[in-house]
Amino acid sequence: MKNNYVISGILAVALILLYILHFTSKTNNPGDQVRYEFAPGDSSIAFPIAYINVDSLLINYNLAKDLREALMRIEESSRASLTQKERQVQTAAQEFQRKIENNAFLTQKRAEEEQRRIQKMGDEYQRMAQQLSNELGLEQEKVHFQLSDSVSSALKDFNKNKNYEVILSNTASDNILFAHPKYDITDEVIIFLNKRYGPATATSNNEKK
Repeated sequence: MKNNYVISGILAVALILLYILHFTSKTNNPGDQVRYEFAPGDSSIAFPIAYINVDSLLINYNLAKDLREALMRIEESSRASLTQKERQVQTAAQEFQRKIENNAFLTQKRAEEEQRRIQKMGDEYQRMAQQLSNELGLEQEKVHFQLSDSVSSALKDFNKNKNYEVILSNTASDNILFAHPKYDITDEVIIFLNKRYGPATATSNNEKK
């Protein structure tokens, strides 16, 4: 036990000596120290890091507005096509039911043929709905990729004069639980992106109307 205390004491002294040597060597050789210089008022004065509120960016970035408008037009067109097809199936089904109730079919075979025709229309409607859903999903993926690529490319240029080490994304405070507002560069980035992209086509068309 006594030997253990002695060894612990020696280790403690050694650690203290290393600590002193570490800091005195830096004090004696100021040229060897790494220095960080920040401009007054720089939002990274504590640490060269920043974050962007993605929800706000997507709402205010003009490219995102145009892409969102384009997606809405595709979705509305798909919905209109599906609604038309659905009405055709419903109308045919209602007419078939009316004929059955009024014994309008001359033969059982003719009634069965009409029933198969309506079922085929229903199957076509289901395939059409699935196809349009898949196409819309692909368009959404393209939009996501285009936005991500646009923002990533723009941030490289944006950061040339900012010199941030890290720029984080934040969506409804999901990723960052707390951060000082000085690290939020969302508005600054949105201004930069919109100057780079230009006015939103969707907004311009609405204003003309």
